[in-house]
Amino acid sequence: MRPLASRVVRYHERGGPEVLRIETVEVAPPGPGEVRVRFVAGGLNPVDAKIRSGRSRIVLPLPVDVGREFAGIVESVGHGVDGLAPGDAVFGSIPQGAFADWVLAPAGVVARVPEGVPLEVAAGLALAGQTAWDALASQGIAAGETIVVSAAAGGVGGILSQLAVRRGVRVIGTAGRDNHDWLRAHGVEPVLYGDGLRARLAAAGPDGITAVFDQAGAETIEAALALGVPPERINTISTDASAYGVRNVGRGAVHPPTLDALAALVASGDLVVPIAASFPLTEVREAFAFLEAGHLRGKVVVTADATDDAERPGPTR
Repeated sequence: MRPLASRVVRYHERGGPEVLRIETVEVAPPGPGEVRVRFVAGGLNPVDAKIRSGRSRIVLPLPVDVGREFAGIVESVGHGVDGLAPGDAVFGSIPQGAFADWVLAPAGVVARVPEGVPLEVAAGLALAGQTAWDALASQGIAAGETIVVSAAAGGVGGILSQLAVRRGVRVIGTAGRDNHDWLRAHGVEPVLYGDGLRARLAAAGPDGITAVFDQAGAETIEAALALGVPPERINTISTDASAYGVRNVGRGAVHPPTLDALAALVASGDLVVPIAASFPLTEVREAFAFLEAGHLRGKVVVTADATDDAERPGPTR
């Protein structure tokens, strides 16, 4: 095994999508317990845009290599890796640098992609999917309870809503009108966000709301508190939880069994993760601009460029 030249998405200064650059680096062979993966697709996440623009409490030292969710094909494995081999389709998450031709990752943060699951869809499961899973688990919701999920058609919100519906939970989801039919089709009762949200939520849940899962910001939290939802039953991943005294449970450590469970639900058709838009890696600036415009259904992904992909060695799927 040898190092491989790899493009990577990187920025050297904070700002909008225009600061993103594509540079070439060397990716080392996998060490003990590692795998090297040929990138096929990667999921964009709003928090990455906040970090890049300086709007997050998370501050990463510059330069920053971009991307945390990926799916691809194992090219080589390091010593001591069991259960994975070259040619396997996998998905996973690393702290940064996943938007690259070759991704070096610990074997413990990836899981196999089941047959029939597109790699573009798998690319959005490792972070968004497990975030939804862990956030929902943090509240111990039982069948028959009523919850509110904001941005219920988005990457995290859409997955969380469907997971809750599968548990027999009544889900009220806030979203723009364009997404209301999609939510209904997946067992979610849609409510329009914006002015008057508190009154609409009160009307939708006259017998009370058990818990609230926020992916949108202050509007949802303030409406929930005004309706008497206990702060400890409100979880946000989009804003400063301490400012409201609510919870902030996002994804924990990457948990491959959870990834396996999510992928199995997608494979069976019990979990739908729509792709809002797909861009080649060379158009990563446009991809982030699209993401940051908001009001999306599902995930935005970047993919390996077809011409470059054809030139790279290794098994394909």
